[in-house]
Amino acid sequence: MSPLLDVRRLRSGYAGSTVLDGVDLTLTAGTTLGLLGRNGVGKSTLVMTLMGLVPTTSGTVTLDGAPLPTRPHRIARAGVALVPQGRRIWPPLTVGEHLKLAARHARTGSWTRDAVLDLLPRLAERLRQPAGSLSGGEQQMLAIARALLTNPRLVLLDEPSDGLAPAIIEAIVEVIGRMRAEGVAVLLVEQDLHLALAVCDEIAVMDRGVVVHRTDTESFRSDPETAHRLLGVS
Repeated sequence: MSPLLDVRRLRSGYAGSTVLDGVDLTLTAGTTLGLLGRNGVGKSTLVMTLMGLVPTTSGTVTLDGAPLPTRPHRIARAGVALVPQGRRIWPPLTVGEHLKLAARHARTGSWTRDAVLDLLPRLAERLRQPAGSLSGGEQQMLAIARALLTNPRLVLLDEPSDGLAPAIIEAIVEVIGRMRAEGVAVLLVEQDLHLALAVCDEIAVMDRGVVVHRTDTESFRSDPETAHRLLGVS
């Protein structure tokens, strides 16, 4: 099967410095790839580069065989959605207003407001509540709902479990499962190895701006020596 996302020799960085130093990565529709690595190796930079928020210096990125646009709004219209680290919600706006904005220029698809609220019922109880008054877990659910309402083909999830309680992490596991069932590809950047192993089809590890290891999840799970060498965990 041809990859939905195909990244070749991608380089990018900040203020003249190189962070991504030739990333090669592919991702198939309906699958989840866990992107792991120590802090500072370029995982979040890769996500931001794919979303057009960090400029590419060289390399190619295609989505379903077509060159990925370079501007964030065009990337979103092509079917890529970002759930950023730190959620980046607008505190004064209500939950309902966030959802209305997300759906305003959405692609046609099955992720309607009702479908999203059915998946994330806590948000249905908070529609008139300012987003800044939500708990951290509720804000994360709102960030995910905002992404789903665009009816994406690819979701970039950057550290979704950061600082959240186990019950919320379980909800994230369920949401990723629904995405996969709907044929959505997910690139999951995550420090929580248990979450990554629970939801991902494959694991890729970055180091110094490149992908240095990739394998199916079961093989990674059964090879603790490699996990310790690459991540410092056992």
